[in-house]
Amino acid sequence: MLPLFFSEIFDLNMVTAGLLASSYAFMNLVSRPGGGWISDRFGRKPTLLILTTGLSIGYFMMASISSEWPLAVAVAVAMLCSFFVQAGEGAVFATVPLIKRRLTGQIAGMTGAYGNVGAVCYLTVLSFVSYQSFFLIIAMTALISLIFLAFLKEPDGTITEINEDGTVELIGVN
Repeated sequence: MLPLFFSEIFDLNMVTAGLLASSYAFMNLVSRPGGGWISDRFGRKPTLLILTTGLSIGYFMMASISSEWPLAVAVAVAMLCSFFVQAGEGAVFATVPLIKRRLTGQIAGMTGAYGNVGAVCYLTVLSFVSYQSFFLIIAMTALISLIFLAFLKEPDGTITEINEDGTVELIGVN
């Protein structure tokens, strides 16, 4: 949807709009692993709170983009917003092994799948509203999720795993 956004707002051809919009996805290369690293280093809850606040601000900024903005600034805002979104995804995936280490693959798969369900829901919303409203809806949803993140209890101490051979393994957390 971002190529269409750039194309319609800045009256660009689709090739140029697609190239500019790819900057959002390009941020994935650094941001997602970076979000996981930050989460491991500073804790999952504080990282998620900061990144979710950042992505909410980013989407509020995206909602204010208009044709009067310089194109370079609009692309920079999209990249900044993307940093917080992708780093937040990395931080979410950093919690996966804490749920049940033996089922990490299955839980990671479900986490990714439900993320895609959310993407489809938001794109359905986009078919009914303007781009500005769309970005505002995402920003407001992020603000609401901050309430739930405030009550998130991060595991402390150790996790006990029972291996398939029956041995018990204590895994340190934090």
